[in-house]
Amino acid sequence: MSLGSAAAPIKRFYKEVSAVPGPDGFQVQLDGRPVRTPGRRPLSVPGAALAQEIAAEWAGQGETIDPVSMPVTRLVNSAHDGVAAAMEAVGAEIVRYAGSDLVCYRTDGPVKLVALQAELWDPVLDWAKARFDARFLLAEGVMHVAQPPASLDAVAAQLPGDPLRLAALSLMTTLSGSALIALAVLHGRLTAEEGWRAAHIDEEVQEEFWGVDREAELRRQARWRDFRAAARLVELLGAP
Repeated sequence: MSLGSAAAPIKRFYKEVSAVPGPDGFQVQLDGRPVRTPGRRPLSVPGAALAQEIAAEWAGQGETIDPVSMPVTRLVNSAHDGVAAAMEAVGAEIVRYAGSDLVCYRTDGPVKLVALQAELWDPVLDWAKARFDARFLLAEGVMHVAQPPASLDAVAAQLPGDPLRLAALSLMTTLSGSALIALAVLHGRLTAEEGWRAAHIDEEVQEEFWGVDREAELRRQARWRDFRAAARLVELLGAP
């Protein structure tokens, strides 16, 4: 069985879900048959804890299978079917995000947002400087500022060498708009919750002024689910 993105709901067809050792680490089985990715590759992972997390997603399905409720499974599928064959391109995209990273672009108001940017973003920049000697320039507003090539090279040197962690880092980067926040979550400097809040302080302040946009909030909740799944994946795999 593979988990794709079929338009029609898929009726649950299995009873037992298990995480067992396999040829390439651990695999999830449905009634004794191994799960495969949409690309028909074996859904294998290197650790028992991650396999159990995936198994729990399958076991938690009701009468129909809802891929949206299986974010870790979807991310592992993406790693096997997409990222593994495009490691260089995926890594280059993350470095491009670092070249115009969210935490480098500051506002001049309102005062609360200025303070939150300093409170939540400055520690990320300080960590990057201390962790991998990457110094980033700040800009006010949206005018692009070119970052030092050495700093971008330092980010490139921090990219994981395995598809699973790289897929997780890529997803956290695109969902947050910040390679540096994503790297901080990857390395345990920030929790998933801390990283997510740091990436969304603009919305936080706007909602204090104008109230909550229900549709925007639902979209943000969906993105948060996927961000949290990526952080959970790297947590289960352990430090890179």
